[in-house]
Amino acid sequence: MRRFAGDDVRQIVVIGGIAAPRRRRRGARPRHATADRGAVEVTRATVIEAAPLGEAAEDWLARATGADAGRVTSEALALLNRAVAGQRVAAADPWLPDADPARALACRIGYGSGEQVAEGDWEAARELPPPERRALRSLSPQERVAALLGGRDAALACEELALRARGDLEHGRPREAALQAAIALDAALAELEAWRDAGDMAGRLEELAGHRDGVQAAARGALRGDLEPADVTAVEAAVGRLEAALRARLVATN
Repeated sequence: MRRFAGDDVRQIVVIGGIAAPRRRRRGARPRHATADRGAVEVTRATVIEAAPLGEAAEDWLARATGADAGRVTSEALALLNRAVAGQRVAAADPWLPDADPARALACRIGYGSGEQVAEGDWEAARELPPPERRALRSLSPQERVAALLGGRDAALACEELALRARGDLEHGRPREAALQAAIALDAALAELEAWRDAGDMAGRLEELAGHRDGVQAAARGALRGDLEPADVTAVEAAVGRLEAALRARLVATN
């Protein structure tokens, strides 16, 4: 991976398949083993820094699995999802999802030779504890699913668009987030109008309308390719308030 054509190699991303034991629920009785049920194929992704660590490797590992663990893992995840996004676009495959560390079987940080780490081996490595599950942004998601499937509620277009904008923000795609947020905000202002008299929705609609100019400016910057940090901040704020308005709609209608 390079920042631009002609740049030095900064990182190497290695993606391959391995066989892993099939998971079994805790307390579940084991079934009779069969040839096709003993293991499942999983994907192992490794992000390798091109710059050698040398004698500082042990100190780096202590920091990378301690105080710097959050930064190291988030930077590696951003690089991995850059590769995933490249594959998604190159293959024109809309079903290829971003990587989510919360769904990983294991996350390890370590060091070794290039060939070692490319094959999933290490001179030294430490496994990180599973990341804490993000707080659910939706209220009572199981009840909402039942309402959606039972025809007692309907998913709004702005909900799906807001989710896409949030995903782009969290995976380091600010241009895409700005464009998605602009459409999501316009859709929300139109769709939520039907709930203006419910709860405090009138005030929330006014608040969302106040974010419109900033988000539209960010979208124009995204189209020109000169998105500024202030534009990204405006998009993050607008998406956060849109998510809050959507939660408020659910509370007001339940």
